[in-house]
Amino acid sequence: MTNDIHMSPRPRDDEEPRSESRRGFLKLAALTGAVVSTAGSRALASGEIGFFAKDLPDDKLIDMYRTILKIRWHERTQADQMLTNPDYRGYNHFYAGQEAVATGVCAALRNDGPFEQIDLVYSSHRPSGHAIAKGVDIPTMVAEMDFRATGMNGGYAAEMHISDPAVGFIGADGMIGPAPVIASGSAFAFRARGSDQVAVVFAGDGNYAAPHFHSTLNNAKLLDLPLIYVCENNLYHQYAHYSFSCPHKDIADAAGAYGIATEVVDGQDVIQVYNAAKEAVDRARSGGGPTFIEAKTYRYYNHWGAPGAKAGELGAFGYDPLAINSFRPEREVRAWMQRDPVDISRKILVNWGVLDEARAAEIEDEVKAEIASAFEWGLSQPLCTPEDGLKHVFAEGTVAARQFG
Repeated sequence: MTNDIHMSPRPRDDEEPRSESRRGFLKLAALTGAVVSTAGSRALASGEIGFFAKDLPDDKLIDMYRTILKIRWHERTQADQMLTNPDYRGYNHFYAGQEAVATGVCAALRNDGPFEQIDLVYSSHRPSGHAIAKGVDIPTMVAEMDFRATGMNGGYAAEMHISDPAVGFIGADGMIGPAPVIASGSAFAFRARGSDQVAVVFAGDGNYAAPHFHSTLNNAKLLDLPLIYVCENNLYHQYAHYSFSCPHKDIADAAGAYGIATEVVDGQDVIQVYNAAKEAVDRARSGGGPTFIEAKTYRYYNHWGAPGAKAGELGAFGYDPLAINSFRPEREVRAWMQRDPVDISRKILVNWGVLDEARAAEIEDEVKAEIASAFEWGLSQPLCTPEDGLKHVFAEGTVAARQFG
């Protein structure tokens, strides 16, 4: 691995996923050449990683495709708002490019039912994809990210602290590191009270350099907690390639050192992600302990916001040594976009006979209309007032916001 961030790894030409028949096993080695580690898990022959997705009903597979599209068009619409609407107050650490990871993992979870029964998800500060995949209400999330009083959290959370416990989305993480520790606490609570719930934490490659990464994995294995740690390795933490802080090509190697079952998957392929997540969930529910899933993926936009992007276009491009978007070459971005989660999901479902190209296009149009409606509603809601910022700060009562007077 080179330490030159402008020469960071790109997917090989032979990594374009192909899909075998729905009733055949998915061969990871043939699909992506990804290394699959199964330390502590059942033996898998010929690079196969389970066979769960092929047996899903059509409506479940279509729902996963629809979820990927919801995340994609939420991100694109919000980016366009940031680029064209001078009154827009929201911002985001965009999730575009990584949609298959959140979708595949959350599709394997228990998302409906009483809070005491559903699985819980803890997020990073790139949370919108995780939130949508877990089932949050998109219009109220749109309102929240624009500091609207009727938003999901009353306009207090904005992007980096959104939360909806009703669907098991416990919240985003405004700081690098703490979320895995908190998630492991929930996992411990599940085991202590005899629940079969599972706790999932999404974290980026940058979390490896935080002490919480190692303490979480150590304790999760010592206590055999029902914890699933999903490392979304999109190659960069902020503007530096992960090789600057991690000596491993696969971050999963570090987790494997603790004796935890690990799996490395192509994060652009929702089927591979689902298969790995389903195996991890089954392991956790049966008392088999934690799993570490490293999903190799990529973000199409900058670390945060939309520098280098243009309204109506997907992704941030351009190499300018003086610009903030200069940390990765344009060809690298475009190479990853050739292996797009939306395209891969659609091609697999068409190959399996779940839908045809015409129906896939109709679904995307339906999703685009749904997201447009969500933004229309969310951005029409009343804004928070300055005084609202002091609510819930004190145990009782309110305090006048004199600094705004």
